[in-house]
Amino acid sequence: MKSFYLTDAGKVRDHNEDSVLIVHNNQKEVLMAIADGMGGHSAGEVASSIAITYLGRHFNESFLNMSKVDAVNWLRDSVNEINSLIFQHEKTHPESKGMGTTLVTAIVTHDYILFGNIGDSSGFVMKNGHLHKVTYDHTLVNLLVSAGELTKEEAKDHPKKNVLMKALGANDPIDIDIFDCDMEIDQILLCSDGLTNMLEEDQIERVLVGEGDIEDKVIKLIRKANNRGGTDNISVAYLDLKEEGDE
Repeated sequence: MKSFYLTDAGKVRDHNEDSVLIVHNNQKEVLMAIADGMGGHSAGEVASSIAITYLGRHFNESFLNMSKVDAVNWLRDSVNEINSLIFQHEKTHPESKGMGTTLVTAIVTHDYILFGNIGDSSGFVMKNGHLHKVTYDHTLVNLLVSAGELTKEEAKDHPKKNVLMKALGANDPIDIDIFDCDMEIDQILLCSDGLTNMLEEDQIERVLVGEGDIEDKVIKLIRKANNRGGTDNISVAYLDLKEEGDE
């Protein structure tokens, strides 16, 4: 397996509120995660950092050869603890009131692949040269599309397309959507909405099936998003399950 991640402030925001992580343990199990923070006075970057720092440390300390059921419980417990940490931070730092973060994560073991998400950061897989979205965005417009009140085309340019219905630090209690993924995949891509708001899925797919190593492809995705406006922070984490590389 080979992995690479990168985050960029974009062309409009004056700072980056995204946090990204890929961790490989000594059993060649992998945790990937992206958190897209929100909130004023740099509070968004605090919330996303709390999420990613906790997940990375907790994975290294406690995740080893878990069954799928135990991994699902581990992920749910981790999210509840992160939510508590964010609310605790708000209590002691009044200036950070209203901060929160999305979270998308993937756990890869020899026996299963799990995705989890809260908010509108996305998880995709590549299989046989095609990109498939695994996660479901917790946005107002996605809810309206599901209810048949908006078409997918109408949702793309809806003025409230980025209104979240669920986020860490915004909902208590919180629950994470978990997806059991097909093992017969080639790559995993996680990204913040700074990428998916700028590029269509077919444009992302073309980059991923194109020439270059995984570093080149991640850099190219971020460059393309910036060239199209870069209106938000852009984060990408990419794991190639078929390519040999450093872990």
